[in-house]
Amino acid sequence: MNIYQHFRKEEHHFIDLVCEWKRLVTEQYAPKLTDFLTPREQQIVRSIVGHHDDVHVAFFGGSSSVERKRALLYPPYMQPNEEDFQLSLFSIRYPKKFVTIEHRDVLGALLSLGVKREKFGDIIIVDDVIQFVVAKEIAPFVQINVTAIGKAKVSLEEQPLSQLLAVKEEWEEETFTVSSLRLDAILAQCFRISRQKAQAFIAQNFVKVNWKTVDQAHMECQEGDLLSLRGYGRCRLKTIAGQTKKEKWRIVVEKAK
Repeated sequence: MNIYQHFRKEEHHFIDLVCEWKRLVTEQYAPKLTDFLTPREQQIVRSIVGHHDDVHVAFFGGSSSVERKRALLYPPYMQPNEEDFQLSLFSIRYPKKFVTIEHRDVLGALLSLGVKREKFGDIIIVDDVIQFVVAKEIAPFVQINVTAIGKAKVSLEEQPLSQLLAVKEEWEEETFTVSSLRLDAILAQCFRISRQKAQAFIAQNFVKVNWKTVDQAHMECQEGDLLSLRGYGRCRLKTIAGQTKKEKWRIVVEKAK
C-alpha cells in the first residue's frame, strides 16, 4: 500500500520523518520525544503508528485542552508519564494596568529569540493572564532572554503544569453550498466575504490551512481541514456531503464562536 496516498504532497516530508521515528524506536527499543506538533501532525502520527505492536504513541502539551502537543513514541515495555514529555510552563508578568499584550505579540517575542516555532506549545490568554508552554530543554534560555514584549518590560515566572489555564473553544455548525472545494470559495462562504477578497487575503499570507500558511487560492480543501483567516477567525470543514443537482458541493462547517 502506498503510504502517501491519503495525504497531501506537502505532507510527504513529515510522513518520512514519522516513519524514521518509528524505525528508531523499533530498532533501538528506546523512546523518541518529538517537538510540539499541530493537531494535523498528531493525526498523521496516529495514522502511521496506528496500533503497531512494537511502537506505541502518546501526546501531551500541558493539559487536555491545548492544541499543540509533543508526541512520545515508545516501546511496549514503557508506561509514559507527564515528566517524559519534558515541558515547562511560564506565566508572563507585565504592567497589566498600562499594557495590553496579544497572542501575536507573545509569539513574535518568542520567535525573535531565533528558536523554531516547534519548540513552543500553546500560548494561553485568559483575561489579563498570559501563559505559554515550552520544551524544557530551552526553558532556561527563554526565561533569561524574554525581557520585553513589544514596548512592555516583562519577566517570566515558571509554574507547575497543574497551573495551566484551561481554554474551551466553542464551535457553531453551519451548512453551505459552494461552487467548488477550492480554498477561496470555502473561505468566502464561511466568513461571508467576496471570493475576490478571499483571494487577496490568501495572497497576503493571511490564511492558514492546518496551521500552515498557504498562498494558493486554488488549493482543494478536504474533510477535517482547519482554516484560519487573520482578523476573522477559524472554521473547520467537518463534512463534504456530496453534490447537489446543480453540481454544487454541500458542506458542513464548524466555526469558532
